[in-house]
Amino acid sequence: MAAHAGEKAQKTGDFYCAQCSEKVHAEQGEEIPRCPNGHTEFETRRHEPGNKS
Repeated sequence: MAAHAGEKAQKTGDFYCAQCSEKVHAEQGEEIPRCPNGHTEFETRRHEPGNKS
């Protein structure tokens, strides 16, 4: 499921941009920022505490 900049992160983790693969980090409950290149859609989330990803 894709996440978008401006949404609240459901879990803490690193979000990877769907267009350029740049990484942004957001803590649970924080607003997900745009990627450094200005894109707003993220396809994957990694490095969630408690998950092996």
